[in-house]
Amino acid sequence: QLQASGGGLVQPGGSLRLSCAASGFTTDDYAIGWFRQAPGKGREWVSSISDSADIKLNAYSVEGRFTISRDNAKSTVYLEMNSLKPEDTAVYYCAFTKEPWRWTKIASRYEYWGQGTQVTVSS
Repeated sequence: QLQASGGGLVQPGGSLRLSCAASGFTTDDYAIGWFRQAPGKGREWVSSISDSADIKLNAYSVEGRFTISRDNAKSTVYLEMNSLKPEDTAVYYCAFTKEPWRWTKIASRYEYWGQGTQVTVSS
């Protein structure tokens, strides 16, 4: 089970920190990704972190603003989001995969998904 939290309403330029806590399975061997889906659009890859946290990738649209991290002792992944823009408005999902790292941007390669948390950036 994956429990995502931390979403909410924030003004442009503001910050939010999303969390996703896993239970019922060991997460150490999983790469983790964050995806988002805006109304009327497909699911978009945002960021990924490898199982050992030595590799991190961000989508170009969030590079320099979002930071992914993980705490394997707590089976939790985080997404620190700064300088938020209205176009960041979406439901954000965490997902876990054991697939090779080359598939990290592909949603269909992820095995476990959180329920999503709404992020709304608006003045």
